[in-house]
Amino acid sequence: MNKKRRLWMLLGAAVLLTPLGLLTDASAWGEWEESYYQKALGYIPHGIKNALHWHAPLPDYALHGFSSVAGYYLSALVGVAAIYGVFWLMSRSRKRDA
Repeated sequence: MNKKRRLWMLLGAAVLLTPLGLLTDASAWGEWEESYYQKALGYIPHGIKNALHWHAPLPDYALHGFSSVAGYYLSALVGVAAIYGVFWLMSRSRKRDA
């Protein structure tokens, strides 16, 4: 099996395993709210308190009218497509410069 095919299979497995996070009550790594820091550390770090707060296009990975698993899969596919697009553009730019 060639390297590219193995990479696509690994990426597909990661997408399929995405909803496993729904099985736990703990929050996902790096997705903590200010209250988490207050509870865990006893204070809210200055950088967190003054961080840019924005509203995600798929808050909590949810789509109105769809199950949470469907939202997770859609988020995973959008993320994969975005990363693929960035690397595709970088490779095209590199080929053009060569």
